[in-house]
Amino acid sequence: MKTALTALALLVLASPAAAQGLQPGEVATDIPAIAGVVSGDAAWETVWTGPMTADGMSVSPDGLLLFAQEQSNAIWKLWPDGRTFAEYPYVLGAGAVSVDRTGRVLAIERGCTDPGLNSLTCSQPSRVVELGETRRVIAETFADGTTLGRLNDLHSDGRGGAWITQGELYHVAGDGTVRIVVDVEAFSNGVATSPDGGTLYVTDRTNIIAVDLDEDLLPSNQRLFATLSRDTQGFGGDGMAVDADGRVYVTGDAGVYVFAADGSELGVIPAPRRTITLAFAGPDRDQLYVGAMGASDPAGTAWAPPEGVRNVAMTIYRLPMLATGLR
Repeated sequence: MKTALTALALLVLASPAAAQGLQPGEVATDIPAIAGVVSGDAAWETVWTGPMTADGMSVSPDGLLLFAQEQSNAIWKLWPDGRTFAEYPYVLGAGAVSVDRTGRVLAIERGCTDPGLNSLTCSQPSRVVELGETRRVIAETFADGTTLGRLNDLHSDGRGGAWITQGELYHVAGDGTVRIVVDVEAFSNGVATSPDGGTLYVTDRTNIIAVDLDEDLLPSNQRLFATLSRDTQGFGGDGMAVDADGRVYVTGDAGVYVFAADGSELGVIPAPRRTITLAFAGPDRDQLYVGAMGASDPAGTAWAPPEGVRNVAMTIYRLPMLATGLR
């Protein structure tokens, strides 16, 4: 309990919104104009920064950003002025959150797998859960009874289930049934669907894979949708989002890639730090929020963790967009 309270206290001290200025670890950005997507006059603004993660983003029905924080075991809500509140506390190893169009909130519990701590041991498995006044465990094992492992991301299917990534891409139905959807070559991470729900996208390192979905959410026509042209090394694609016009956004080392619905690359939006997650938020869903690795404290000093502990500090940036997200 002491550790959890300390984690919550650290979040309360996280810095509020501030005009974009270079901090330690940041790089200058020149936003290129992308027709219908972003103006060349747009600039990133720092909204939140803290010593723990801000991952697996989504947007609440009221337009406010939600992000998962594994170390504090909570899903946090972020206001435009930088205020935060643990909207859903006690989510063990919260790794990602997804809100469907009905307002249903699903999340990943990564269990005791936090990579930011040393020698962490725990018998509680990872789970896919539904949050709200009544909480429900949707799934915690594959069909063969093995645990789900360290889950990466999830995207709600709008029917009480979700697609989850962990090695391959899986679908978890509302009744807890888990089946494989895409067998990737490297590993899966970000996942999203087209506005009409007919196409499913998933990252496979530097490749983006697409499949068609029928009315029963069964996949077909697996194909290469796009490639991250500037990410030749490293982790590759991470977070993913889709806007109201069907454009696909993927975070990578070079920034936020933007692809048309036909897979053609429209451009890359550079960011001050390495982005790993993103979501459209705001009343009109015209603000792009990204979570990026690295942070500075309110005094402007780069955050450094205690010796032997992985640095999972992150910063959330906001960019005004011409494009709008799904509502």
